[in-house]
Amino acid sequence: MKTRLLNLLPVRADVMNDAVFKYICRFLDPETEVVTQQIDEGPLSIECEFDEALAAPAVIRLCRRAEEEGFDAIFVNCFGDPGVRAARECVNIPVFGGFEPAVLFALGLADKIGIVTVMSEIVPLIEGNVARERLDGRVVSVRSVDIPVVELGDHEKLVKALAAQCAASVKEDGAQGIVMGCTGFVDVAEQVREALAAEGFEVPVLEAAQSALKLCETYAVMNLRQSRLTYHRPTKI
Repeated sequence: MKTRLLNLLPVRADVMNDAVFKYICRFLDPETEVVTQQIDEGPLSIECEFDEALAAPAVIRLCRRAEEEGFDAIFVNCFGDPGVRAARECVNIPVFGGFEPAVLFALGLADKIGIVTVMSEIVPLIEGNVARERLDGRVVSVRSVDIPVVELGDHEKLVKALAAQCAASVKEDGAQGIVMGCTGFVDVAEQVREALAAEGFEVPVLEAAQSALKLCETYAVMNLRQSRLTYHRPTKI
């Protein structure tokens, strides 16, 4: 049976085009279907806790509709995981944001990892996710390139900034692997990996959206569902 995944955009900005979509789906089974849906109310982009809170209600509504429409798993396309835990309470299909999948993949490849994200305002949000997942000590740093999400289209500037911060994460923070801390960092992981290798650091660099879609696909194929001892069903929805 064909696996159907929802690529849920929790922002109103125009962030998805054919090239981006093809890139984030590149490691999926050819038979897997990915459909993109976007919130119609909420923040233009997500760059702080306030933006996440604004996005969450629309994210939850789309997740509930996705289950009714027969999707097998949902990727909430943001590294901050807006509304993800609440959505898991409301539906019986896997729901992932960008944070957990890339970090979990990276922790299978390196003992200590660094995360590099967009703006410094997002660093506390990600550090909060790290603390909640009890990953202190394994996630050794969260750095930023200080480029807003809506300005990520300057590819050369982005790669240069990411390479510099990732190198600093390795040299100064002790990171042994790197996670791209924004699902808007598209088509950069390979170049950052090459830049690090050129400096003598052979470390894995994980792209968040690719990791999330692949993990969604795996959970769906394995028929895995969230524990109702962790994610209790709401009494009123």
